[in-house]
Amino acid sequence: MKKIIPLLLTAVAIVSCCDIEQWQQTSQSSINKLTKQAPFAMQVKLPHFPDRTLSVLDFGAINDGSKLTTEAIQTAIDNASERGGGTVIIPDGVYLTGPIVLKSNVRLYTEHNALIIFSDDFTLYPVREASFEGLDTRRCQSPISAYNAENIAICGSGTFNGSGDSWRPVKKQKLTEAQWKKKVASGGVVSADGKVWYPDSAAIYAHSLCEDQNVPVGLTTDEEWNSIRSFLRPVMLNFIGCKNILLEGVCFENSPAWNLHPLMCENLVLSNLTVRNPWYSQNGDGVDVESCKNVVITNCSFDVGDDAICMKSGKNEDGRRRGVPAENILVDGCTVYHGHGGFVVGSEMSGGVKNIAVSNCLFIGTDVGLRFKSTRGRGGIVENIYIDNICMSGIPNEALLFDLFYGGKGAGEETDEEIAARMAGAIPQVDEKTPQFRNISISNVICNGAKRAIYFNGLPEMPIQNVTLRNVNMTAKEGATFNKTENISLENVFVNGEEVK
Repeated sequence: MKKIIPLLLTAVAIVSCCDIEQWQQTSQSSINKLTKQAPFAMQVKLPHFPDRTLSVLDFGAINDGSKLTTEAIQTAIDNASERGGGTVIIPDGVYLTGPIVLKSNVRLYTEHNALIIFSDDFTLYPVREASFEGLDTRRCQSPISAYNAENIAICGSGTFNGSGDSWRPVKKQKLTEAQWKKKVASGGVVSADGKVWYPDSAAIYAHSLCEDQNVPVGLTTDEEWNSIRSFLRPVMLNFIGCKNILLEGVCFENSPAWNLHPLMCENLVLSNLTVRNPWYSQNGDGVDVESCKNVVITNCSFDVGDDAICMKSGKNEDGRRRGVPAENILVDGCTVYHGHGGFVVGSEMSGGVKNIAVSNCLFIGTDVGLRFKSTRGRGGIVENIYIDNICMSGIPNEALLFDLFYGGKGAGEETDEEIAARMAGAIPQVDEKTPQFRNISISNVICNGAKRAIYFNGLPEMPIQNVTLRNVNMTAKEGATFNKTENISLENVFVNGEEVK
């Protein structure tokens, strides 16, 4: 290291004379212009960085993908942070790396032809305490993470690939016969019923320990958790308790689980991102904004295997105990291709979701367009949601869906009998476990082709309340159904040319 520091300092002295704003395009004035249009008061502060640049190549990074270069990338980040911050550049090339941790006052800049591939060697990802699917649990360390950091950014036009195909279980029904044969031939094991591919037998065993989605229970020792590491696939990017964050321009793809997961963060901007996963990717969400405050998501493109743009705040008792809502969030000008929902709230919303504005978005072929989901046991209040100017086309299920009997599966994956069984039974008393959805405005929506235009399915003990639909025009095989909904206002709502009243 002593031999390369003089060269590094010379490079810093030269580059720092340049216009540092070349490293990012999003300005504070452009964010202010967006937030002023929100129907609620919000302010979002962008990060700022010193005029100091460092290249990972100067720290020994290898850019031909031939061997791990984790240490070089991490050392460059650590060095920049220790010196007060700056921009760490990843030049063009292919970089094979293990997990990296972003530090305060550091902007990671990727050049156009930079491809960062996270290794599929599971042993490189330590098992950590984590929150996943709204529950306190353990997962492998994320490929990109930050903890209680301030003023951080990932910018440029490079690509981050999470090698998720090596981690994710795959359902046979989602692949062609040729694809399934290729997957099985690649290694791993197949479940006893022949329906699901797993990376190894430990992952199959871990799945048997899950009582709620993908969170194993009954494990008490580090050894037990480490033994199922292959099942504990991480979210690709996990920022926890961070402030003043910018993600701009880059591509995040092929994540082991969710792609982007900011948790309890504040002042977060996602701008001009490309976020993609294979359509069959299990839990392959785009972005899950969980218990965050003051967030802007603008001009981003999503093509993923699960919910695309999703608001969350924890699940059941864990979420209620945390008690931190997702609030003051603006989504504007985004395009979603495949996904289980274009814009989604829930189903983990036990800490509440409020003050959300979604505008000027396009959903093309998403399983559901606008999707609100929860179920008994969650608790939490979803309120003050404003949605305007949404265009959709080719929606295989509902264009607009409120489902308070969510069962954990994607839209269209359950039989009518399964749905009916979940809705049957005694009506419980309203308590802290009862979710509430209220005060929601949806206007200027066009959908050209859906299975069902509108479906509201509230709880008998807590109907969906105070929803306004204005200037909605949809074509669909089925019309509009409103179950357990109070104080709904319909103004110029048309399905297949007929007004809905």
